[in-house]
Amino acid sequence: MSRKRLTRRQFVAATAMSSAALITAPYVRGAYAAGKLAIGFWDHWVPGANKTSTELVNEWAAKEKVEISIDYISSQGNGIQLKIAAEGQAKSGHDILAMPTWWPHAQSDLLEPMNDVMEPLIKQNGEVNGTVQYLGKSGDKWLGVPATIGSQIKGPCSRIDLLKKHAGIDVQEMYPAGSPPKADNWTTDTFLKAAEACKKGGNPFGIGLGETTDSVDTAGAFFQAFGGQLVDGKGNITVKSDGVRQALEFYKKLIPFLPAGVASWDDSHNNKALVSGEASLIMNPPSAWAVAKRDAPQVAEQCWTHGFPVGPKGRFAPFLPYFWSVWNFSKNKPAAKSLLVYLSQPAAVERLVAASGGYDLPAFEKLTTLKTWAEEGPPKGTLFHYPNPFKHQTLSIAASPAPPKVAQQIYTQAILTKMCLRFHQGEAMEKTLAWAEGECEGYMRS
Repeated sequence: MSRKRLTRRQFVAATAMSSAALITAPYVRGAYAAGKLAIGFWDHWVPGANKTSTELVNEWAAKEKVEISIDYISSQGNGIQLKIAAEGQAKSGHDILAMPTWWPHAQSDLLEPMNDVMEPLIKQNGEVNGTVQYLGKSGDKWLGVPATIGSQIKGPCSRIDLLKKHAGIDVQEMYPAGSPPKADNWTTDTFLKAAEACKKGGNPFGIGLGETTDSVDTAGAFFQAFGGQLVDGKGNITVKSDGVRQALEFYKKLIPFLPAGVASWDDSHNNKALVSGEASLIMNPPSAWAVAKRDAPQVAEQCWTHGFPVGPKGRFAPFLPYFWSVWNFSKNKPAAKSLLVYLSQPAAVERLVAASGGYDLPAFEKLTTLKTWAEEGPPKGTLFHYPNPFKHQTLSIAASPAPPKVAQQIYTQAILTKMCLRFHQGEAMEKTLAWAEGECEGYMRS
């Protein structure tokens, strides 16, 4: 997302000069009475969001008399993943480190159990969604605390005007601000018809088929809507199933209605398609809409974030959580846990959500109706349904419910989008399935 039309990644670079002191330098507070604590947070793309998290940590540190240091670590160039791997290998580094999606499981043997933090938080804030449980637990061991900062749903962001004009769909009526969804007719079949109409109207859906997360996450939600699992929760390979076949047939129908070149799209292309005014719909958190507020307000005021279409097996939406994990070699585990409890209090969560303009999502069920999502605009209420307040869809992640260390490989190798492209390009169904089955067999052995 050029300076004129920014992606959420370029947004960080565009604002770096004005916020460099805050983002790039560690924040240090000297208190000494209760030891030291080193924290590695995700470097937020929203200007000012890091400032709020620093303020919250500072408030806690002043009360607890802890000397703190905070590093804000960029996700660009896999910066966080590299930091996690390096610290895990060295068994030295931050006490608390932000970890995306699959990484708590990848480092599970080196992480402090967080049951004593999570169990009281769940009693206070409500249950966490199934994807957080899937990614955040190994057996009965909690591997981290779900972080508000950075967690997101990648649902549809639609152009109100273009869907009305081309497809006769009123997304505000379907997902009214302040009220439950009226989306029974928002099905995968309706979605295909709308995609065809918008393509004919000159404003196709901006959905990628590349190998980066936006494309993979969207494919994952549609595969799950048809019951298409490559590997089940017990580790059985289930590629050659009716659900997988139906998902491939769905994508074979959808791809001709998408822009040319979607096979090579990365996570910036869908953002550009929305901000430029070309796309009628993309699958994204509110980052593209937020950039449009700045650079293309006439686009932003026509955007509405809402739920996924329902398929034969249900309505699923991609949820990508971040976790705050504590290394088992941390020198100050009590302070680390105390801070994570503080950051997970409703008042702190509300401040973090507001600082991100509604982008960040808490995982706890009692914290999905904060005023930020009702009040953000234009248009007012555009983010009301973003946090799934009525639980009308299942929050999921692509390649689940396979054992996480297998699912991570299916996900990072973009097996789902590769399957869709192979079948769309003329490969026989059974050959596509056999290829995917072979890939999964390899992951099971590794």
